[in-house]
Amino acid sequence: MKDFTDISPDHIIYQGEYFFIIEDIFPVSPGHLLIISNQLKTDFFELSTEEKKDLPFMIEKAKEIILSQHQPNAFNIGMNCGADAGQTVFHFHCHLIPRYKGDMHNPRGGVRHVIAGKGDY
Repeated sequence: MKDFTDISPDHIIYQGEYFFIIEDIFPVSPGHLLIISNQLKTDFFELSTEEKKDLPFMIEKAKEIILSQHQPNAFNIGMNCGADAGQTVFHFHCHLIPRYKGDMHNPRGGVRHVIAGKGDY
């Protein structure tokens, strides 16, 4: 998949002025959602000022959607910006990943685990 422009409207959970929300098709945990820019932008750094201002609202909206169906204990918010950061779909998307007590042995370090051995400190 090169971008999210071909997503069927029936997969869209919520549509906003700058972003839409879908369920991740390869969820890390139950309730994992993606917030995707309506216009094709490569990553967070290509978003307009207006889009960047709206993103926190959309993250909160995604959280509300998750909480209406699941009972996570915490969340990770993630954006991969560039191939060397792990980005594989070059259309802005923000992951909201619900986390559940016991979903990994030791969650300390959180997103620092993207580089092996760097999460433990």
